[in-house]
Amino acid sequence: MGSQSEFTQPGASLVHIGRQPIFDTCGDIAGYELLFRGNAQAVEADRRDAYATSHVMVNAFTEFGLDEVVGDRMCFINMTREFLTGELILPFGPENVVLEVLETIDVDDAVVAGVTNLVAAGYRIALDDFVWQSGHERLLPLASYVKLDLPNCDPERLEEQLAFFRGFPPIEIVAEGLETLEHLALCDRYGIELRQGYVLSRPQVMTAACIPPFKLRRLELLGALSAADADLDRIVDIISSDPALTMRVLRASNSAAVGTIQRVSSIRQAVVLLGLGHIQRWAMLMVVDDVAETTEAQLVDALTRARLCHNLAPRFDADPDSAFVAGLITAVAELLGIDTSSLVRHLPLTVDLCAALTRGTGPLGRMLRVVDAYERGDMALMGVTRPGNDLTGAVMDALRWSTQTVTAAYGEGHRRPGAQFATTR
Repeated sequence: MGSQSEFTQPGASLVHIGRQPIFDTCGDIAGYELLFRGNAQAVEADRRDAYATSHVMVNAFTEFGLDEVVGDRMCFINMTREFLTGELILPFGPENVVLEVLETIDVDDAVVAGVTNLVAAGYRIALDDFVWQSGHERLLPLASYVKLDLPNCDPERLEEQLAFFRGFPPIEIVAEGLETLEHLALCDRYGIELRQGYVLSRPQVMTAACIPPFKLRRLELLGALSAADADLDRIVDIISSDPALTMRVLRASNSAAVGTIQRVSSIRQAVVLLGLGHIQRWAMLMVVDDVAETTEAQLVDALTRARLCHNLAPRFDADPDSAFVAGLITAVAELLGIDTSSLVRHLPLTVDLCAALTRGTGPLGRMLRVVDAYERGDMALMGVTRPGNDLTGAVMDALRWSTQTVTAAYGEGHRRPGAQFATTR
């Protein structure tokens, strides 16, 4: 992803994720371990709790897109007890994902039962920094990988231990902490299948820009999703009013973990494609991951543009829902200070919507040019002298709708300091 200098616009925040390659015996990358990083300069993770795990999952699957982070390779993610026992639900399927059981976890009956359920659902398990007589032996029949801190292993017992692990046929060994050529030679000597360490590659920190979460909308969405008779229209309205959540839902609908290649042109399609269960899981993780906010003024501006596009769509024989998405995506790109094309390539959009956003073609492209002209005050390009081209009504409706939407989310008298609603668009 881009460097920090690319993301300087107000309204954008930076998210980071670390990844360290895992190599096979031929020197090819077999997978990546994803690591929590609080900033782009972080060398080591400073926390390995439920927050860190949620942070890594949300960023990998929605801010970056798993295909960009790991491609078609395996993705190793540290799990905490809450995820292993089912107290917190994994919001992705088992494809290309390996769940690492940290050495700090007390492997009791609840963990064994939870891991058994995860394996039955198709997830692969790795035992991280395996330590003998720590209780983790109970998980060996369920594991696909055992990760050994090779430099700290007893060399006199290493061959015996490897032979024991290989008594469980599915298990492959991952030697980690490799720092010297001697460590690599030891891997070759014992035929260790996978290798990880500084001698091969240090962790890389990836950085992306995102719109910070809209906290109260997340809580409202969770409430709507938890209702016995979940109202799809209300859920779509809540998501549509939150630019950051809209981006994450669109990205999640294209995630390799969802297992779909369908394209979408509206938020409703993305919600139906993902299913309310997936949306609920992501919303829960976003609440855990909630660390910053966009100002109300920025939200009003983004939603005003999206609503204006929705209002103008019929004049261009365009679909209003697709027009709303087009307007919101261009507003989000502006908030992040990145080119719209950079954002579009991560989203599962239809061909027509992609063409409008990247090349300005088709009815949606013509509509976006008029909206751009209005924002620049370019009356000639807008063609306002032609009958029926007055935008005043559409603009005023968009302002009222966006202001009311944001006010409803925060409540009158509870606006954040410095947040002033836009009066022109």
